[in-house]
Amino acid sequence: MACRPLIVFALLAALAGCASPRPEAGSTDSRPPTPTGASAPPRGDATALPPPPETSTGRHGAGSLPSATRQMVAAGHPLAAEVGREVLRAGGSAVDAAVAVQAVLGLVEPQSSGVGGGGFALLWDGKAVEAWDGRETAPLQADGRLFIDADGRPMELQRAIVGGRSVGTPGILRMLEAMHREHGRLPWITLFAPAIRLAENGFPIGARLARQIASDTALAGDAETRAYFFEPDGRPKAEGELLRNPALAATYRAIAEGGADAFYRGPTAREIVGKVRASTNPGLLDLADFERYETRRREPVCADYKRWRVCGMPPPSSGGVAVAQVLGMLARRNISVVPPVEVDGRLQPQPDAVHLLSEVERLAYADRALWLADADFVPVNLAGLLDAGYLARRAALVTDRSLGVAPAGLPPGSRLAFAPDASVRESGTSQISIVDAQGMAVSLTTSIEWLFGSRLMVRGFLLNNQLTDFSFLPEDGGRPVANRVEPGKRPRSSMAPTLVFERDGGRLVAVLGAPGGSQIIEYVAKTLVGLTDWGLDLQSAIDLPNFGSRNGPTELERGAVPASLAAALRERGHEVAEVDMTSGVQGIVVQALPAGGRLLVGGADRRRDGTALGD
Repeated sequence: MACRPLIVFALLAALAGCASPRPEAGSTDSRPPTPTGASAPPRGDATALPPPPETSTGRHGAGSLPSATRQMVAAGHPLAAEVGREVLRAGGSAVDAAVAVQAVLGLVEPQSSGVGGGGFALLWDGKAVEAWDGRETAPLQADGRLFIDADGRPMELQRAIVGGRSVGTPGILRMLEAMHREHGRLPWITLFAPAIRLAENGFPIGARLARQIASDTALAGDAETRAYFFEPDGRPKAEGELLRNPALAATYRAIAEGGADAFYRGPTAREIVGKVRASTNPGLLDLADFERYETRRREPVCADYKRWRVCGMPPPSSGGVAVAQVLGMLARRNISVVPPVEVDGRLQPQPDAVHLLSEVERLAYADRALWLADADFVPVNLAGLLDAGYLARRAALVTDRSLGVAPAGLPPGSRLAFAPDASVRESGTSQISIVDAQGMAVSLTTSIEWLFGSRLMVRGFLLNNQLTDFSFLPEDGGRPVANRVEPGKRPRSSMAPTLVFERDGGRLVAVLGAPGGSQIIEYVAKTLVGLTDWGLDLQSAIDLPNFGSRNGPTELERGAVPASLAAALRERGHEVAEVDMTSGVQGIVVQALPAGGRLLVGGADRRRDGTALGD
């Protein structure tokens, strides 16, 4: 790739003379923490993660599985993954690499993430799991009527998305800075150098970005997005064209030199507020929202599944809880006995497996809609939602016939006070998975929400539309919706950065996550089941056709499954919908070698531009 020497040169020049890395962290036998009151599912079968690539049970040969023994980065774009690897080679930590990778993704994958958005991260430092919340917040001037029209009806989704009304206070920079303050090894100022150089010199537009520019009917509505993504005659910029972004280079330079305050307390914040309030669909962001924004440290959601311990993100994300519920219900139903089979040269899930996983997902999504929201604003009964007896009762609802639309449950210790949030939204996101040479691991899911967010651009980056993740209706039938808009509240998300450990001993065995909006829970659950129950290598688990249910139709990845699968599901009462399921899972499996040491095996979703690179 023509840009590659420029990136490496810029990074090495920026990192020259940096302090040597901290010594390798010692090992520990402590297990990742469990939320207070949460109970674990029964141990179940002691199945194992797949062996190293040379003897993998998956369909890929050793040559096609990226592997390393020291460190690895898996990210949604080759340029971002390469920059992350160079940071690790220079002695940087997993957090240092995450900062640099995110900066590059904000340039080369602007439709999915960037400094105008937010994210969630799970971090393993060798001793404990940390959950970092960089989710956007609603303006302090907002209330439950933010997305209600003058006639009292909820706004049409596309009208709500485009413009300033949907923009929340960005959180990703504050979160990354706070993580770097605790876990960085290299100077903050050096981590933006590769993205700055790449923004100034340009990068070739990839096929996926070109398609998305050409197909987005709202993108040309803002003067800055029009000037950046379109030719002067109005034609969308095409695949292979060199895209330069000097405005973003200047933004990154200011952040590199002045830290996150350069974004939150300077002219950038003022320009964002001005753009949001002057748009044709004006929003309510104010400078006070930027000044008061804070990153949150939260307790991770960790639960046992057979011989593993799976940790995810707590509310305001629903991802960690929903994945834990899915696995907790599967622990009572033996999905291991129906592994994928090869059909016409491709691994395919069996109908029994699709039925079972879709049904428990319906139950988890039903609970998500009723009970999950920002726990700083509404009581979230994590202990009840993850209670072993409760999950056993929920799993008992699954029969040979589809539930269709599953009811929400009443976890122990809960009172029925909320109305369900019927919305299923969320879209543009990216995933970064990193393991460094000292054993630190980061799973970061980062987003501006819909593809191209609010379609508003400021100083070279797009602004999010995350506020549309709130329920548009603040109440229903006289009961409040937990995920309603409130001042300073964080909208519910489905992002599910995930860390997997051995249940006994606490050894890290996998780092993964996915983009995909509210389908993220389906993607992560399928990948975890592929790894744990079916013994697939990571790439095979990712490549397996996507499927599941968000408590509506049973969704099958369009063009990826045989007609016989849909027919078998319909016989069981499923309403089947073949839909686009562009997952973008990026992950790393950590395997202990018999002679000591470890092997890192990467997996990157071929449905996007993902790449895993390591040493």
